[in-house]
Amino acid sequence: MVLLNRSLIIVLAYAFTSFCSSVDASDRPNVLLIVSEDNGPELGCYGDLYAQTPHLDRLAGEGIIFRRAYVPQSGCSQSRASYLTGLYPHQHGQFGLATWGFRLYDDETPNLPRLLKGAGYRTGIIGKLHINPGTAFPFDFKAIPSANFQRKDLKDYEKYAEAFINGSDEPFFLSINYPEAHDPWIRQVNGIPKQPLDGDDIKPMAYMGVDHPALRELVADYYNCISRLDSLVGDLLQVLEDSGKADDTMVIYLGDHGADMLRGKRTCYEGGLRIPMIIRWPGHIRQASSQQFVSTIDLLPTILKAINLEVSKALPGVPLQPLFAGKLMPKQVFREYLFAEYHTHAAAPNYFPQRSVRGDRFKLILSLLPNTEHPDYSDTIRKLHGDHASRNSTLKLDLPALIASAPTDIRRAFELMRCPPEVQLYDLRNDPYEFNNLANSPDHQLIKTTLLNQLHQWRVNTSDPLLKPSLLRRLTNEVQSITNKTLARKHTWQYPRYFSEGGRTEPSTSPDK
Repeated sequence: MVLLNRSLIIVLAYAFTSFCSSVDASDRPNVLLIVSEDNGPELGCYGDLYAQTPHLDRLAGEGIIFRRAYVPQSGCSQSRASYLTGLYPHQHGQFGLATWGFRLYDDETPNLPRLLKGAGYRTGIIGKLHINPGTAFPFDFKAIPSANFQRKDLKDYEKYAEAFINGSDEPFFLSINYPEAHDPWIRQVNGIPKQPLDGDDIKPMAYMGVDHPALRELVADYYNCISRLDSLVGDLLQVLEDSGKADDTMVIYLGDHGADMLRGKRTCYEGGLRIPMIIRWPGHIRQASSQQFVSTIDLLPTILKAINLEVSKALPGVPLQPLFAGKLMPKQVFREYLFAEYHTHAAAPNYFPQRSVRGDRFKLILSLLPNTEHPDYSDTIRKLHGDHASRNSTLKLDLPALIASAPTDIRRAFELMRCPPEVQLYDLRNDPYEFNNLANSPDHQLIKTTLLNQLHQWRVNTSDPLLKPSLLRRLTNEVQSITNKTLARKHTWQYPRYFSEGGRTEPSTSPDK
């Protein structure tokens, strides 16, 4: 497993090194990567009724907006490691949060700052990296390394960006991470937004399935955070414009995963995996709205192709350039199936390994520890209760009671989240919020089998270590032993070692469920 990944690393490193010297210095765009934490597609340009996002809407109108963009895992460190390496989490090894010690299998894993630095780029990051080891990502410039969830000195993001962008005429790669959409959801900071929303102005996201005035207050402030984020992005884009480098810069905007709401972050549901993704590159991208499946693992090969570096076929992602140029025929499909996964977030409190696959209409979620309680179910409810309690609101929030009084299909959906069966199957055309599990429907057994086979083949092709029952057992035992950060700080994760050492001759699990 890790041996295979090590081989992949060697192949990629050789390929990338071989082509760095051939890059034409006259045709190298700058790359500005803007990452928003915990930000699903709740933006005006995605048709959201409550989002106030004029700057991001304008960015979408000047480039391409991907309406079906996804992350490979709905967790912070896991997602970040994927868009910077172009690999799935089970390929790079960042299974959970960096703050709990999870890490890449190999320090030498090729990644965007390393590759672009090798191609003569200045590299910078503003905001947290949140991947272990940080030394594997050799940024030249670093600022605001903390999460900054208290939103201190928000103007510093603009200040540091201006200094970096204007610091040299050499091409640059700059990644900026904004904390705004992450909890705690703060209604107003430095008078922004000027006219904040309250609970009377909005409704919770439909995928949550429940509604209550106290819940609306939380969601309203999530939208206020999105509005403030939009203002910060507007300031950043103005800095780029004032530098005179906007026309030579590929701007990429994305969320690292969906909102931290019920049935969102830390799940394989659409609310966790689907994100906003917008790319503007003057002279190279025509204004467009794409319905094709794209993943953040596509960003690394896209950027490499943009700067004329060879893109290794060993990568699981593919360059997005055919979509930039509108080269696909009307019925041509860029990607037929989209894959994702989940392992854990903060070790034992969130551990519940899953794999998922979706096609144009149907989506399947495979639970590797079926019919056991998902610990994140109660953990998410506790977190939202805590977020609500911190506001000293006169409104009472009782999510278990709210769920218990919901319509039958909603109650069943939450029960599936609490104790998932081995297979969940959803018809996203008729059930976009994944409330009705069709896995046992006689009319849907063919599509179920098709998706299980597609998922199994993807796991084989990408060397998923958890195909082997012994490795799944070892990872489960190790992760479940770490119940708090104190234990995590004392623990050195062993899965990179035993994934490499064991189980190669053991039969993998069958797709025939």
